[in-house]
Amino acid sequence: MDVYERIKELGIELPEPVTPVGSYAACVVSGGFAFLSGILPFKEGKLLKEGKVEATVSLEEAQESARQVVLNALSVLESAIGLDRIKRCVRVNGYVASSTDFYEQPKVLNAASDLLKDIFGDSGVHTRVAVGVSVLPLNAPVEIDFIFEVRD
Repeated sequence: MDVYERIKELGIELPEPVTPVGSYAACVVSGGFAFLSGILPFKEGKLLKEGKVEATVSLEEAQESARQVVLNALSVLESAIGLDRIKRCVRVNGYVASSTDFYEQPKVLNAASDLLKDIFGDSGVHTRVAVGVSVLPLNAPVEIDFIFEVRD
């Protein structure tokens, strides 16, 4: 089953690609890889939630934000090169704006990792970093960057 059929089967509709909020490219393809800049959980032009996880954003809301980031990343890839050129997800670097006593950043990022596996199967399994930070751009609770291997 190709990636477009799988997305349809899962009932997913990709959003419009997000545009960078600064002076950088959303996606650069080089050496057989697509490198995505940090992506925020925008939906219909605004962040799903704002704030720090456990202080003003629940674990479940942060997980929803992480899933939205994946959808935004896939829309960037679709716009830049087409999802049918993705060979595999190689790396996910996730940043979670966290209250000082929140230690479950991996649980937040699991939502993104699980969605990538649901969409790409074994090719969606990747290496990952889950880091707690004090603040993220625009007061987002989650930011993720990605590296995908690209087919010629």
